Amino acid sequence: MSQKHPIIAVTGSAGAGTTLIQHSFADIFRRLGIKAANVHGDAFFRYNREDMGKAIDASIATGKPISHFGPEANLFTELEALFRDYSATGAGTTRHYATDEDSAALHNIPNGEFTAWSPLPADTDLLFYEGLHGGVAASTWTRRRTSPAHRDLQFPDRRQGNTGVDVSQYVDLLIGVVPAINLEWIQKIHRDCSMGTSIREEAASAILRRLNDYIHFIVPQFSITDINFQRVPMVDTSNPFDTDYIPTADESLVVIHFRDPKRHDFPMLMDEIPGAFMSRPNTLLAPGGAMVHALEVICTPIIRSLIKTIQ
Repeated sequence: MSQKHPIIAVTGSAGAGTTLIQHSFADIFRRLGIKAANVHGDAFFRYNREDMGKAIDASIATGKPISHFGPEANLFTELEALFRDYSATGAGTTRHYATDEDSAALHNIPNGEFTAWSPLPADTDLLFYEGLHGGVAASTWTRRRTSPAHRDLQFPDRRQGNTGVDVSQYVDLLIGVVPAINLEWIQKIHRDCSMGTSIREEAASAILRRLNDYIHFIVPQFSITDINFQRVPMVDTSNPFDTDYIPTADESLVVIHFRDPKRHDFPMLMDEIPGAFMSRPNTLLAPGGAMVHALEVICTPIIRSLIKTIQ
């Protein structure tokens, strides 16, 4: 962590709502007069779209499929270096990845390609990261559980040696955004099918291919986040592979978990967030439609405190 150059990271898998959260943070920064260096996790993919397709096919042939969730398809070392450099000096390098035609036109590159590496803007107040791996750390799989029933168990360390990084150590505020797993799968299936990139069966196969990496490199991050926002549908999603629609925000609840509840004024939060209530001493529930408002109410004073620390 840095007292002079703070880093805020929002981590969660694609379709989890991290882009919506990114817009919310942009609103907070604008209201507080903060100049942020914005970094997207796609910038640290190892392959462009065409080469990633080839790498996936080759990995499947070997029986060890890769995905954008895992280290083989990402530049974890470079991401850690960016966070380390920014936290020490307020500087670093990144690039952009064209995820669609609009971003390709914005950066004047072909869809599915990267721009060249370039320096972050000068004189920023903080770095804001949004992507898959804002809290990725090899150490998350070597921590022992603290509950008596699990005290002697260790997390799996399938490919711990392939990471050797701890991005999370440089982050001052780590936010997790994660839907319930069935909802995440529903969003994945509908997104892929609506884009014409796959049919339902192919989307299901992609979920299975990515599951090992998801368990090892995405899920552990949510144990070290400062705050988690988890959207849980209040309608039947028992079979995500046979669901015709994505549950709306109004058909959901948001479970908001705080790692350090002593830092937060829960009576004030419940007053400020309509319909919010406590389910545990460290957990707040809110209507799904209030998620953005809840994030702004919760995070604005934290960000204001970070900025006051460096002024």
